[in-house]
Amino acid sequence: MSDLDRYLRKRKKTDPDFAKGFDEGYRDFKIGVILRQAREEAGLTQEELANRVGTRKTAISRMENHAEDIKLSTIQKVAKALGKSLEISLH
Repeated sequence: MSDLDRYLRKRKKTDPDFAKGFDEGYRDFKIGVILRQAREEAGLTQEELANRVGTRKTAISRMENHAEDIKLSTIQKVAKALGKSLEISLH
């Protein structure tokens, strides 16, 4: 386990607000990464994807880099434009 992992584990145990904020931020980050990877696998630029979705390149960039507060309907449009389907699971 790295020093960073040890620090995060300890901080999460002692600071519930940090733990909640960290976990939510990490979840948002993962959504953006998944969207970017799907776009790249499809061989599309942000601008090409934006044209397919009917939005601007800056909107695609925001989704990939700051994924918080993305509407589910928007993710659905992006998935469709990439020839993918959207699956949601609750754990």
